[in-house]
Amino acid sequence: MRRFPTLMLGLGLAAISAGAIADEGKSDASLTGSVKSALISNDATKARQINVETKDGVVQLSGFVDSAAAKSAAEATAKNVEGVQKVENKLLIRDPDRSTGAAVDDTVIAAKVKSQIAGKAGLGTASDVNVEVNSGVVELSGFVGTSAEKTHAGELARGINGVKDVRNNITVKPAG
Repeated sequence: MRRFPTLMLGLGLAAISAGAIADEGKSDASLTGSVKSALISNDATKARQINVETKDGVVQLSGFVDSAAAKSAAEATAKNVEGVQKVENKLLIRDPDRSTGAAVDDTVIAAKVKSQIAGKAGLGTASDVNVEVNSGVVELSGFVGTSAEKTHAGELARGINGVKDVRNNITVKPAG
């Protein structure tokens, strides 16, 4: 007879645990995918222009978009995805006067910045920090563990030839 109450208690705790896991919502990777899918489905946003990163349910949008309307539409779209706790909209509006030559230069600058960040200890992998460049203006975004890492990434970007300005939109999210 003693086994029955123990079994019932065990089943009850398992059900509570399963409910708690379900209440936590989607994983960060799943949220990122859902937001990207929603952006692709929205005609007002050009999803290829927008980087999406998620940490602890906080979605960060970064990159360069064509207009303020596209920036607002991207934020609204992300906020409407189930499980998103908060949206950090760090999108910048693209310089409409950028020439093809400037676009090529921007690609070279971005590659150099990414290389510097990937090669430096303490900044994790290059995938932890997104790099976008428009008319020589570098935007850094993503998540790092300390403010020192954020500062270091900005300093590395400023040291690259051709960089006119750095917008350091990296968010510090300590591990835990």
